[in-house]
This record gives sequence, C-alpha cells and structure tokens, in this order.
Amino acid sequence: MYRLTALALTLAAAPMTALAQTADTTGAVPAQAFATTGGSWTGGYAGLQLGYGDVDGSGGADGDDYIYGIHGGYRYDFGTFVLGGEVDYDAGDIDLNGAATVDSVARLKLQAGYDFGQTLAYFTTGVAEVDTSIGSESGEFYGIGFAYQITDQYTFGAELLEHEFDNIGGTGVGADATTFTLRGSIRF
Repeated sequence: MYRLTALALTLAAAPMTALAQTADTTGAVPAQAFATTGGSWTGGYAGLQLGYGDVDGSGGADGDDYIYGIHGGYRYDFGTFVLGGEVDYDAGDIDLNGAATVDSVARLKLQAGYDFGQTLAYFTTGVAEVDTSIGSESGEFYGIGFAYQITDQYTFGAELLEHEFDNIGGTGVGADATTFTLRGSIRF
C-alpha cells in the first residue's frame, strides 16, 4: 500500500513541476505562470478509469488486484474554486485470501478543488457501495485527485481513495480499501 501511495503522490505532483519550471534563473515566478491557461472546468464529463485496489479485511481477508470502470459528473467553476458531483463504478475480481472476492464498488462523490488553469486539484468524499461474494455494504470514502486538460474536450487525471466498510453482507466482516485509478474523460 505504501508503494501505491508514493506513486499517487508522485503523479499528483507532476503538474506542479511544470509550474516550477516556468521560474526564471533568479527564482522569481513570472505572473503569467499563474494565469488561467486552460478553459473553464464548468460542464459535464464522462470517461473510463483503470487502476489498482488493495483491500484489508478483518480476519486476514486481504487482497489486491486491478480494477477498471466508468465515471460521469458535472463541475462548476467559480473562478479559482471548483465544486462538483460524480458517480463512478469500478469492477474487479479481488480475491481476499479465499474468504471472499470483491466484485465491484459504486460511488456517489462530492468534489471540491482549486483551479490552476489547465490543472484541477481536488478533494473528494462520499458514499460507496461494495459488492462482494458474501454480500454488499454501504460505507464512506475520502480522497484526493487531479485532472489535467489535454485539450478543451479531453482530460487526464488520477485519484487516490480510502474506503471504510463495517459490516459486509451483515456478516460482521469489515474492510478498509485503498484504490488508485488513472482516468481519461471527455468533456461536454
């Protein structure tokens, strides 16, 4: 899980590297480096994601594997502050040491972030529904993400989320799950 967190932080910091490289040799950052170079973040979007899930369940029911899914949402750009909502669905087949398998997770998200121009950095939280071979359970999640406007229509991004589920399928089995996804979206 530590490698997953380190990878996510590295990818989240990548857009800031470009900003740092705009500084002149005296170390001063030109004013245009902070000017909005991308379009507004207001509007709907939909896309695909591919990532990795790591589940730590009670009683040694642990596992990790690849996940893939879809997402769609709407954001409103207030200038430098962006607020939005999103739904997403990830499928997978994460084996929890033979005790169960995680088949999917669906999320309803609230996002709040900062508009850096072509880059949006945000915090997200909401409710998630996990579906496993022993039943389903609603829980909460929180995390961070970023999106980068490749063009006015296409974005690339990443998200790191931490989930908590207390009583999966009424069995008393709980689980904490960390997911990291790379995301591609079309804006409309």
